[in-house]
This record gives sequence, structure tokens and C-alpha cells, in this order.
Amino acid sequence: MFSPGQEEHCAPNKEPVKYGELVVLGYNGALPNGDRGRRKSRFALYKRPKANGVKPSTVHVISTPQASKAISCKGQHSISYTLSRNQTVVVEYTHDKDTDMFQVGRSTESPIDFVVTDTISGSQNNDEAQITQSTISRFACRIVCDRSEPYTARIFAAGFDSSKNIFLGEKAAKWKNPDGHMDGLTTNGVLVMHPRGGFTEESQPGVWREISVCGDVYTLRETRSAQQRGKLVESETNVLQDGSLIDLCGATLLWRTADGLFHTPTQKHIEALRQEINAARPQCPVGLNTLAFPSINRKEVVEEKQPWAYLSCGHVHGYHNWGHRSDTEANERECPMCRTVGPYVPLWLGCEAGFYVDAGPPTHAFTPCGHVCSEKSAKYWSQIPLPHGTHAFHAACPFCATQLVGEQNCIKLIFQGPVD
Repeated sequence: MFSPGQEEHCAPNKEPVKYGELVVLGYNGALPNGDRGRRKSRFALYKRPKANGVKPSTVHVISTPQASKAISCKGQHSISYTLSRNQTVVVEYTHDKDTDMFQVGRSTESPIDFVVTDTISGSQNNDEAQITQSTISRFACRIVCDRSEPYTARIFAAGFDSSKNIFLGEKAAKWKNPDGHMDGLTTNGVLVMHPRGGFTEESQPGVWREISVCGDVYTLRETRSAQQRGKLVESETNVLQDGSLIDLCGATLLWRTADGLFHTPTQKHIEALRQEINAARPQCPVGLNTLAFPSINRKEVVEEKQPWAYLSCGHVHGYHNWGHRSDTEANERECPMCRTVGPYVPLWLGCEAGFYVDAGPPTHAFTPCGHVCSEKSAKYWSQIPLPHGTHAFHAACPFCATQLVGEQNCIKLIFQGPVD
């Protein structure tokens, strides 16, 4: 499930070619109820035994719904653009031996390779929460990968359904481009953001854009489902790069390239860092009891030795019951070390290796959720604006999707070593 070890890269003949992986933001290594089949928190795209990509071929302009149906029933992939009751443009697609296609969406029908449902903020502790009305499209997007090096991956809005069709109805935003080809946008849109400088500690957030059904790049609409499309951005493409974020209006996915994952810590590495911190025997400065991060498979249950922290100052303690102030909110406490008042929460190790931009020790916690990761990873995610709802953006913890707060969105932790 996690990045393969270095040794696997030495034998490319045994392993199928990996194009990259999609990791859903808001999950700490697995879905709350466990990964099952095509529904999981991380999906690897491998070169298929046989190409299944498609490319546009014949265009039909049709004036009767019957004729449109006849074309879409031919068993070939097609995209239908309904312009009015008596005019539909149907673009047929033919087999492309040079590409592999992967489809993402909410539908559990067979054309969907990776089933994605709405991410509930803080979902690690909230299995019961149900989304009543999902905003993720059933056939949300498709990713097309070149079968030859450098294995370029491109993203397109909308996916083909079980009848191999994409239908853009009368109300969907659609248009004819100057070169004559039809294009359109899906109801809630597929947004993409490529970080400037790749997915490293130095990279900066890029600009969020919308991707069309044919893979062109547009500025964002005024609201998520507005009829009027944004402006074409000719200087940008739909090619995914390491660290690109894909927002499906209800879930955000991180694209990691195979090369990027090769330089990312593995789960074994994160487990070694956990053991290293625990081996240093950090202590509660007040109770003087030894603290320990729970093992990665027990990341839901608060344990007796679990470290807790005051998120205003970063002092790490064991759990205790004092420090409540009548003039503060319920989970706000006064730190016994420095008298700073702020949230007091258990610390959880960030276990999803794909979110780390480096292999540094876990020294920083996101506020207010208490997920811990390396300094550079915490600072990277603290500055990334993620789409929220139909037109808001805010930074969120990648491990639980909780909206970040505070001056920096994260805090440096202050551990006390053993007194002996």
C-alpha cells in the first residue's frame, strides 16, 4: 500500500511500470473503516497489460435524439454535446494503442477504477458521519498515461459511463473552439493546482485552474457550477506533475509520480522515526512519566502514554486534567510551563507517507488537530489553499482534512528529555 522499497526499483523487469499514485487528502494511511477493493485512500496506476486509451475520431452533428442514440449504442466510446433539443454533436473516440486510461468517480460501476466518496473533515474519529448529498460526480475525471517513457499523465474532466458515453446536457457549460472542436465543463468542475517547483520543501502553491472535458486549462468560474466558463490559459497544460492536486468538489487527490515516490519516505521509515522519538524517552515535564507515540496500527485510540500538546506554545505533556480556565473555551487550557492559554490535544503521527515532502523527523504539529509530521511537510501543507465548498479555499491538515487555524497553521513541538 505504501511506497515500494528501494530494492524493488532495481528489478524493473519483474515489476510492472508504475505511472504514479493518487492519494486522497484527509486520510491517515487508510479509510476509517478500512480500504476495500476499488475504494481506498490510495490508488496506484500501473501500466496495463493491454492499452485501453481512446482518442477522438469522427464527429457527427445530429438533429434527432434517435440518431444520437444510434451512434452512442455502437459500442464505441463517445462524447455527446447537446446544444439544443434538435441539435447534438457526438464525437466518437477510437482505440489508442499508445495510452492507458484510468477513471475516477463516485460510481461503483465497472468503468470506474478508483471509487472516491466525500471526505468528511476530521473523519478519523467520525465513522458515523454520512454525506446526505454528494457533490462528487459519479464519473468525475479520467487520467490518461502514455505507455512509453517518460510516461506522461494527463487529466481530463468527466469519465465514460457503462455505455462508454459522456453526456453533456443542455444545461452544462459547452462551446465550440475556434479550431472547430467541441469542449465543455462538468457540473461542479475538476480543479487542478500544480505546485511551483514540484513537490519539495522549496515548492510554493500554484494557481488553481479548471480542466475541461478535452483537457484544456481555464481560469476558475465565478462559482463552482456557474454556466459561464473562465478564460483559456494557453500557457498551461493538463499534464500532471509530482505534487499536483486534483479537486473533485468533495474530495481532493494528490498525484505522486513514481519518481517522486522513490524519493519519499516509506511507511517503514515513518515507523523508524516513531521508534526513534520513543527511544529518546520524552517525558511529561509535570508528571515526569515517559511518553510514547502509539504504534501506527493503533492510530484511532488515545493511549495512556500518548503525548498531548498545548498548541499555542508547543509544550508536550502527558494527559492531565488541570489547567481549565473558566474564561476560555472547553478544550482550551493554560500550559503549566509557560502559562500560555490554548487548545490542548493528543498528538497523532502522520502515517500517510505520500504527504511528506522530505524524510525529516516529526517535530511539528498541525493546529488544531494535532497530527505530527516533519517541519518542511507541515510548513508546505500549511500554505496550500484547498477548495472548500463551492467557492471558499483554506489550508487543511492532509491527514484528517481539518481546517487549520492559528498564526502559522502549525507549531514546533517542545519535548522534554528524561531527567535521569
